[in-house]
Amino acid sequence: MKDFKDKILFVTGGASGAGLGQAKVFSEAGCKVVIADIRQDHLDQALAYFRAKGAPAHGIRLDVTDRAAYAAAADEVEEVFGSPPQLLFNTAGVNAFGPPEASTYEDYDWIMGVCLGGVINGMVTFVPRMIKAGKGGYIVSTASMGGFWGTPTTAPYSAAKAAVINLMESYRLSLKKYGIGVSVLCPAAINSNIHRATETRPAHLANSGYLMDDRAVDTLRTIYEAGMDPVDLAKWLKKGIEEEKFYIIPYPEEREALERHFQEILDSVLPYEADPEGVRKRKEVMQMLAERARQEAEKDPDHVFDIGFGRARPDLDWVKPNTLPDKKN
Repeated sequence: MKDFKDKILFVTGGASGAGLGQAKVFSEAGCKVVIADIRQDHLDQALAYFRAKGAPAHGIRLDVTDRAAYAAAADEVEEVFGSPPQLLFNTAGVNAFGPPEASTYEDYDWIMGVCLGGVINGMVTFVPRMIKAGKGGYIVSTASMGGFWGTPTTAPYSAAKAAVINLMESYRLSLKKYGIGVSVLCPAAINSNIHRATETRPAHLANSGYLMDDRAVDTLRTIYEAGMDPVDLAKWLKKGIEEEKFYIIPYPEEREALERHFQEILDSVLPYEADPEGVRKRKEVMQMLAERARQEAEKDPDHVFDIGFGRARPDLDWVKPNTLPDKKN
């Protein structure tokens, strides 16, 4: 996607940090911006910024873990701007730091509820609406470098972000046929207020095994203040969307760590010689299924590629079936 003029953007966590940076950059590119955030004071400040610039923007107070509220927010977007968004940025996130063995159920429920559950709610709420609108679009979910590996202090967060990366790859493979692109943004440190995330932690999930005292908050503030400016990060995001990159990682210092991590994974794969008969059988089964589906698809005027599973219910008439690859390619 290269033309953002008059596109409707819905961004969660849009009133501060990375989300506000995205709202600013894409507003300047011509988008009508809907910022959703759990904090009303941040929403008020953000909307004042856009009003001062005369830019079209609308704010919605939203807890991304509340599915009913999410559906109401989607309805509100259509009431205000006349259409579902063409751009969906799942950016809201929270974190807390402590040893995995000290984690409570509430630590997992809060962090994964926002960082993974919030993304799921955004996708399930908006993807059908975007498809039905027939205008194509683009979806970006903010994961993290922490989604590529575990750490001794961010187990729930890293687990959630790993799931987000995987989830978005699945959607990328499926949404292309609807003209909807998908990327995953994987930042390292961002100059944001995520170190204050516990201020929005619900009372019923307050029980934590982590010590988040003034010393912890001050240390985290020091780390995040050295992070990338949210507007700069959003500019890299815009470039990644324009180039239709799936992974957007504007942190060159992370390359070496990624190479080490994925090389360790590759080095763990057994050589063919370890199980040649098993490899042969597995390949034969998949080739047989693919060939059977291809033969059946040749008889179908829509060239449906159906291997027998992974289908949507037939009453979901907005879901397109998989089709044969273009023979010209």
